[in-house]
Amino acid sequence: MAMYSYTATTLEGAIVEGVVEASDERTAVEKIRNTGVIPIKVSLPREGLGKTFAMRSSRGDLLTFTTELSALLGAGLPIDRSLNILSEISEGKQMKEVINSVLKGIREGSSFSEALQKHPAVFSKLYVSMVRAGEAGGVLDIVLEKLNEFLESAKELKDSIVSAMVYPLILTVTGGISIIILLTFVIPRFSAIFKEIGGSLPLSTQVILTLSQALRSWWWVLFPVAAVALVLLRLYAGTERGALRWDELKLRLLGDVVTKLETARFCRTLGTLLRSGVPFLQALGNAKDVIGNRIIAGSVESITKNVREGRGVAGPLMEARVFPQLALSMIKVGEETGQLDSMLLKVAATYEKALRDAVKRFMSLLEPAIILSMGIIIAFIVVSMLMAVFSILELPF
Repeated sequence: MAMYSYTATTLEGAIVEGVVEASDERTAVEKIRNTGVIPIKVSLPREGLGKTFAMRSSRGDLLTFTTELSALLGAGLPIDRSLNILSEISEGKQMKEVINSVLKGIREGSSFSEALQKHPAVFSKLYVSMVRAGEAGGVLDIVLEKLNEFLESAKELKDSIVSAMVYPLILTVTGGISIIILLTFVIPRFSAIFKEIGGSLPLSTQVILTLSQALRSWWWVLFPVAAVALVLLRLYAGTERGALRWDELKLRLLGDVVTKLETARFCRTLGTLLRSGVPFLQALGNAKDVIGNRIIAGSVESITKNVREGRGVAGPLMEARVFPQLALSMIKVGEETGQLDSMLLKVAATYEKALRDAVKRFMSLLEPAIILSMGIIIAFIVVSMLMAVFSILELPF
């Protein structure tokens, strides 16, 4: 049994906090509800320095906001009182200001979706569209639950990809630092020895010594040049032409991973929007906006005209040939059986799992490739130095 800390509210809007002993979080929520209050936040208490470093990102704040608001609305509280409660308990300063601004907009006569639309940096077009559909159908609490599921799934997928990239990044950084240390601190000591002894040096040793001298003499130029080049590259990638070329390059190098990622994004977004009651054409436009690769997004955008002509979505997607055949076949079956939203969510779940597997396979190849590359570079440096030593001492290598 674990002790869970909780924040809850009474039906009158008063905030209460406490702890409850339960075997899991669901049991803790039931126990709290049985006391006559509405649980907003239930979690295991953090101890020591963990709480100090428990900083949440804007995505985490949005997920927390959606979860808590869904719970309050589901308990029957009006939207203004729910937002007022969330403003009081919000830990993030930025999110607190956003909630207060939304609450102010509602009190001035704006709808909830209109108030959210004034903060595009926090609430995406997808988020606002789903909220607007929930308002129109009178099922805002249900739509927020679906939004919460969507955000949790997207966060889980992103976290799995980021965590898979951590080890290769560490390998690259540590290997690069090792090479720089060799060239700037170790090699110069050998260079001084070679100058004192004299004699001809192998070509590979001369190359290493030249690189070492250049790095030590011109490091103050190399780093600014590299920084400027990086900035110019990012500026070029920010242009329409540069972004298209960058996305095309990603498709060539990582076609399988990129295709699975965009398929999962598109299908989960479209399926969630359709299930929430968003009109089909609007849902299709919002789903297209979440596709990160411009090549694929352009192909999806071209099918909108066919959809407006009543051809459905499966046929135009098959003609576009941007998504895998399995996904297209499942979408076609869902459209024919009248269960397109459910089938889209199944496609998304299938390709999210396939994406994780593809990322794992890619990392299983990338990690040894990085280790091998760094090992070859370091071995080349060491062998070049040994060849120089043996050649000077006229010893057989």
